Amino acid sequence: MAIGARDFIDKLLVEKYAQEKVDNHDADSYVSRVSADDMYASMNMSANNYRTMLALNNRLTMVCYGVVAKSAKYIQTEAV
Repeated sequence: MAIGARDFIDKLLVEKYAQEKVDNHDADSYVSRVSADDMYASMNMSANNYRTMLALNNRLTMVCYGVVAKSAKYIQTEAV
């Protein structure tokens, strides 16, 4: 697999930024601004919310199936 610009816009971007220099090697750039515990707590809350939403969605689907099944009128067309 080749690495490089594949179309005209990519080639222009490579030419534009080929000579750019970045100097962000100060000590503050290596220190996280968010504590790991806060991040894990946020991820846990997000996962719990998603799990609750899936459970509610499943329950709502079952209730809708029940309503449709109860409101269906079955008519016998032929005697077998």
